[in-house]
Amino acid sequence: MHKHIKNIAWLIVALLGASAVSGIALNRGESINALWFITAAVCVFAIAYRFYATWIAVKVLVIDETRATPAERLDNGRDFIPTNKWVVFGHHFAAIAGPGPLVGPTLAAQFGYLPGTLWILVGAVLGGAVQDMVTLFFSTRRNGRSLGQMARDEIGPIGGAAALIGTFMIMIILIAVLGLVVVNAMKHSPWATSTVAATIPIAMIVGFYMRNLRPGRVLEASALGVILLLLAVVIGGWVDHHEGLRVLFDHEGLPLAWGIIAYGFAAAVMPVWLLLAPRDYLSTFMKLGTVILLAIAIVILRPEVQMPALTQFTDGTGPIFGGKLFPFVFITIACGAISGFHALIASGTTPKLLANERDIRMIGYGGMLLESFVAIMAMIAATVLEPGIFFAINSPAGVVGASAVDAVAKINSWGYAVTVEQMNQLAKDMGESTLFARTGGAPSLAVGMASIFGSAFGKSMLALWYHFAIMFEAIFILTTLDAGTRVGRFMLQDMLGNIWPKLGQTSWMPSVIFTSALVVAGWGYFLYIGVIDPNGGVNILWPLFGIANQMLAAIALCVATGILIKSGKLKYAWITGLPLVWLVVITTTAAWQKIFSTDIRVGFFAAANDLTEKLASGVLSAEKAAVAPQLIFNQQLDAYLTMFFILVLWVVLMDMVRVTYYYLADKQLLPSTESPHEPSRLVEDWVRD
Repeated sequence: MHKHIKNIAWLIVALLGASAVSGIALNRGESINALWFITAAVCVFAIAYRFYATWIAVKVLVIDETRATPAERLDNGRDFIPTNKWVVFGHHFAAIAGPGPLVGPTLAAQFGYLPGTLWILVGAVLGGAVQDMVTLFFSTRRNGRSLGQMARDEIGPIGGAAALIGTFMIMIILIAVLGLVVVNAMKHSPWATSTVAATIPIAMIVGFYMRNLRPGRVLEASALGVILLLLAVVIGGWVDHHEGLRVLFDHEGLPLAWGIIAYGFAAAVMPVWLLLAPRDYLSTFMKLGTVILLAIAIVILRPEVQMPALTQFTDGTGPIFGGKLFPFVFITIACGAISGFHALIASGTTPKLLANERDIRMIGYGGMLLESFVAIMAMIAATVLEPGIFFAINSPAGVVGASAVDAVAKINSWGYAVTVEQMNQLAKDMGESTLFARTGGAPSLAVGMASIFGSAFGKSMLALWYHFAIMFEAIFILTTLDAGTRVGRFMLQDMLGNIWPKLGQTSWMPSVIFTSALVVAGWGYFLYIGVIDPNGGVNILWPLFGIANQMLAAIALCVATGILIKSGKLKYAWITGLPLVWLVVITTTAAWQKIFSTDIRVGFFAAANDLTEKLASGVLSAEKAAVAPQLIFNQQLDAYLTMFFILVLWVVLMDMVRVTYYYLADKQLLPSTESPHEPSRLVEDWVRD
């Protein structure tokens, strides 16, 4: 009887989810309530986690909770440390949930709400969550090896070498974009800057508390950390209104960039228990608390989505970024649906902390679904704004005009009503001098969140909610940057370890310092060129970020598919093979367009050539002419990097196809590098908490 009740309950959830998705997909000509988006996400993700993820864990991966993990077998107190599953979940979620689920859906809203929403729902369930889960499993079974090293060990030296170099270079680009979004969110925001700075000593206090003062007392440490974090938020607001202290945290982009570079180096070098894990864990409380509060506000208000399902910009003429709906909606919404960066975390820090294999489904698959729910919240926050306001905030001055009057006239000509007075009043309500041309996605998302919070909990506090949202975004993204830097260090050590084994020892301090410095110098350069870009850097770096990120996901799925086939599980290879085929199609198409398109808003070479001609003819202002050579070089560099990344992807793909052929032809393959089974002696003693 109890089983029948459960089946009926899940059937109701399935029907409700199907109704919500159908309502979103078929609605035309009138506004739709945002509550349908939450309903669709909750139902779809719940069913996927309960049934699809469980089936993969039990039937495909055959997870063994009696098996010792690398964290237990290789425990060294620095990188490999058996850690409470909730702390690992918090670290993993904080590390993967970067700008993608926040900025991606916001930027992609220029196409309308429908394409992005459907991609988030379908892509996460069938692609992103599967990739994260299987990568975490395979890395855990291989002593926490990085993605590139697993490719080299399991697929072959050619594809492996390409994957090692390619994934590392892609990682550099990804971290640079994370840093750029953080800088844009914190720039001239003393509240955000002071609060983010305070999270560093708070994390170290909590890390010391859990490891030395009260080992295993996770709830005590969590309570202490949350109290200090909330206090930091309150003090940040006080700093923002204190003239003497405000100046200390009110900075331009370049000083903030140097500060972020220094923090990234520290996070990569210091023991994981002291800064990285506790900071990411505490940030999760802030992230989830804000997202849950936003969901509650949406349920209370039931706001109408103002953006149409599809806009006229699906043809590629959008003001925020160039490119048609296909393939660029799938490139722009990266982390919200599927993200290669997640595979680096799942084969980087997380498998070195995992205490038991049974937690892989919750951390890998569940963590991705939670991030996709954040992406749905971001889509709602962006699309409940009036379209005219949305485009006024996100459209760069170079597209709509430098003056407010010109921008309003241009946006009205598209059919989206907005006035100068309306924008001025909105800026005043948000405590800003202007909201025109605040590109990058973060400001418009903050306005959308503040509008929802203000309507639900008091419009007199709009400025407070806006700056809280900016601070939330900065904290959200910075946790991905620090974990990414550490993973980049692991990847570089794996590569150099093939040349000099001593450099491959992840806890040998000379190697730690040397490789961390190289990683930070790499992404620090791209962060610098993004900060000095007069267009905010997003136009240069975000398309490359999206393409590189999805190519990295395709490489991860190649490795996973190859290992599944080698393991005698060919009949299950479709779970990674189908999303792999889709990603190869969209990334190859996008790369081709970014390299060869003659549209200066799409093609890298086209944009570089256009700027070269303008510089030669003397039509640029003195300010733009000063940075034009750097921007021309950057566009050309982006084009060559895209060529390299697509070459890496196809080399790895062909090597995986070779592995498949060898398996079917019963030819000799590389031996599996899965570590031998050792029974776990670790007893999780978290019950006292």
